[in-house]
Amino acid sequence: MTDANRLLRSFGLAALGLAPLLSGCGKTDARDQQAKNEALPVMAVEVVMPSRDQWPERLNATGNVQAWQEAVIGAEVGGARLVEVAVNVGDVVKKGQELARLDGEMLEAQLAQQQAAVAQAQANVAKANADAARAEQLDTTGSISQQDITQYRTSAATAAAQLKLARAQADVARLNVHYARVVAPDDGVISARTATVGTVVSPGTELFRLIRGQRLEWRAEVAGDQLAKLRPGLAVEVHRPDGSTVTGTVRQIAPTVDLNTRNGLVYVDLPNDAGLPAGLFVSGDLTLGSATALALPESAVILRDGHSYVMTVDEHNIVHQVKVTTGRRHKQSIEVAGDLPADARVVKAGGSFLGDGDLVSITPSNGGDAGAAAPLDSGRHVAGAR
Repeated sequence: MTDANRLLRSFGLAALGLAPLLSGCGKTDARDQQAKNEALPVMAVEVVMPSRDQWPERLNATGNVQAWQEAVIGAEVGGARLVEVAVNVGDVVKKGQELARLDGEMLEAQLAQQQAAVAQAQANVAKANADAARAEQLDTTGSISQQDITQYRTSAATAAAQLKLARAQADVARLNVHYARVVAPDDGVISARTATVGTVVSPGTELFRLIRGQRLEWRAEVAGDQLAKLRPGLAVEVHRPDGSTVTGTVRQIAPTVDLNTRNGLVYVDLPNDAGLPAGLFVSGDLTLGSATALALPESAVILRDGHSYVMTVDEHNIVHQVKVTTGRRHKQSIEVAGDLPADARVVKAGGSFLGDGDLVSITPSNGGDAGAAAPLDSGRHVAGAR
């Protein structure tokens, strides 16, 4: 074997000896790279811990807004024509303010007629009394019979009664003239109007409806078995259609339950500036008291397969899906119950993008929109990650 062949054979054997070593180095680098890739967090999240707070315990109900009392204003006299209507629906009026006016000429003529009847009756009384007095004088002389004396006395009494009747009829005619002015019986707002100029009214004809004192109430329908929890004075939050609320107070609880709906009415006083028209159907919450609640932000609770879950983060920043039961809501928080420790770290927002076993990075709260999940750079690693 020549020297050249020996040299080539030496190089070949060396190459064969290095091949396993080089192959092993390549596999090590691949495993290291895979480990590095596995250690990359899925996203950066902000975590919160459940808080225990005293929350008001509420009972939800629905019902109509109604007038506290709606007065029906009608005509007190009949046979007179409406000559003026001074108000319309929605007008705010004061007690004693003129709402409409009837034609008073005929009523004044009737009053004059009755006053004349009074004068005539007074004359009849004077004549009858004089006749009775003369009969009494003649009785002492025996020139008049007792039957005639009784007749004169009866005529005097009849004339006096007719005078009383004439005066009463005159008083009625005077009241009719007064009632020609239809006035508001109380402060309030006109809720309905049927009065029309030119209409000849009869006694009791409805002309207006008045919400007394502009006072409204919410008649909440509450299940009969819940009425025992309520009492006058409880605070109530009534929801306006625009999403805002108005605060009212329970005034009265109905003593009976409807046989068909099994609900009872709860009468809630509303402020004058409630901004809710009568007849509107709204919902509200009656405050029964307060109770401790384990609360989380609403954004921390996610829905999957019809169930509620939260995503917790352990000490290694690994995500775990925990099933919870939701309860009351207050402001932007929600009550949760279930296998959730009080010191658990819960993903504040973005939990729907995470799965059980994912690795995340924790971002501190900065008072801004830190709860929103943000993706990390592909080369970023978390200290202490597995």
